[in-house]
Amino acid sequence: MTSTADPAADPGTDLGRITPGAAGIPESTDVLVIGLGVTGAGVALDAVTRGLDVVAVDAFDVAWGTSRFSSKLVHGGLRYLAKGQVGIAHESAVERGILMESTAPHLVHALPMLMPLTDDVSAFAAFLGRRGVGAGDLLRRVAGTSRETLPKPRRIGATETRALAPVARRDVRGGVLSWDGQLEDDARLVLGLARTAASNGARIHTRTRVVEVTGDGALLRDELTGEERRITAKAVISATGVWAGHLVPGITLKPSRGSHLVLRSSSLPGVRCAIMAPVPGSSNRFVFALPQPDGTFYVGLTDEEVSGEIPDVPVVPDEDVVFLLDVVSRVLERPITREDIVGSYAGLRPLLDSDGSTADLSRKHAVLTSNTGVITIVGGKLTTYRRMAQDAVDAAVAQRGLQATACRTKALPLLGAAPAAELARVVAPPRLVRRFGTEAPAVLANALAHGLTEDEALTPVSTGSSGQVGIPATLAELVFGITHEGAADVDDLLDRRTKIGLIPEDRKVAEPLATRAFAVVRAHG
Repeated sequence: MTSTADPAADPGTDLGRITPGAAGIPESTDVLVIGLGVTGAGVALDAVTRGLDVVAVDAFDVAWGTSRFSSKLVHGGLRYLAKGQVGIAHESAVERGILMESTAPHLVHALPMLMPLTDDVSAFAAFLGRRGVGAGDLLRRVAGTSRETLPKPRRIGATETRALAPVARRDVRGGVLSWDGQLEDDARLVLGLARTAASNGARIHTRTRVVEVTGDGALLRDELTGEERRITAKAVISATGVWAGHLVPGITLKPSRGSHLVLRSSSLPGVRCAIMAPVPGSSNRFVFALPQPDGTFYVGLTDEEVSGEIPDVPVVPDEDVVFLLDVVSRVLERPITREDIVGSYAGLRPLLDSDGSTADLSRKHAVLTSNTGVITIVGGKLTTYRRMAQDAVDAAVAQRGLQATACRTKALPLLGAAPAAELARVVAPPRLVRRFGTEAPAVLANALAHGLTEDEALTPVSTGSSGQVGIPATLAELVFGITHEGAADVDDLLDRRTKIGLIPEDRKVAEPLATRAFAVVRAHG
């Protein structure tokens, strides 16, 4: 491939940058945002594009918590419609369309989803499945999402089912094929939001912990130096997810654990779609086998209540492993076993507390205000982050008397976003275009400006051997992760800027290149 990147060119100094540590944070601001998951990053972007001065901080890193542990799906709300939650279903479908057609078309693509109709699936259950995806397509139309973005669902025969999923059971008599949105990488969406906010003037700081907080400001501690400083703010918005109650007393959540298993694609050979395995005894719950662009599958997910202390990084318990393997194997000719599992992860959903199981709780969000004036946004789901952010900033503007323009994010593309036709004309490796969109040439130029040759910059971590899929991440994107995306250590690169760290074996292989990326940046100031 011949690159148009010019190593002498300024590699995007005007692009948004994320800063590790508290250095440079001012003494006052209009809006202080706490938490840099998808909602917090969305709040920062919403507020700064309304003309407000914004500082956003996180004690750890961008996408540290639940936002990097999702199924990578941008759901259209079908499950909520089946439960009679028409409002949240419509909201999900609308927000899915905005993400796919406006906000981040470079990061979200249409994913074919197949429910195989085996002998375990009755004719009535198949009928419900067809009716369900038909209702989902109605949601798409009402939301205004184009047919080109999400194709029409349909019933398919046994031959087409086996062509899409050769691993399906031999007794499969056909399938129900539908479409939903899938993220290239959930953490990349959060990074895109944060950097777009920074490019509009927001100050985005990781490794900056809130020690004390009121509605008028906070005491911050730089986790890299230990230095403490105070910042005053006209409004403080907390978007800390399942940890919201730790920061602001009186908020009661009912966290739900969503566990996932990571498999190599060789465990599901030839599969060209997501596989939906119905959960026995449930009319609208599935376990998904979701293909990923890096040669893996994610199998998930559970919906189990979590009690006790909230961990920084949840683990997948054995009972979730048993459940996921059992359900997905019901539709496969060769059952998935523990030997197929190469990694796992779990995310905690910050559900609003109410009676009933977490599987039945609404994914509605709420804006709460503490007695000291801290505004907290809780509940919701990844797909609806933009609307959550809008509601939180609307509340801050109204309650704190801020002078701000109307919300702009419904039609605001993230850095790198462009229609498919424009992305096809970007001269850069396909992986960089998928992950950075129109910024892909700048990612390469940044690496060349740091003294790397193009071959060095674009060589993958591993090309694989003995028929195994390699690790496609490149030194160019790791260097960009440090210079522009605020990576402070190897874990930031392997766990958030890429998803290599989900597989311990791959992490060991990638650590030397991640270490080299830091050496490259240090060598060039």
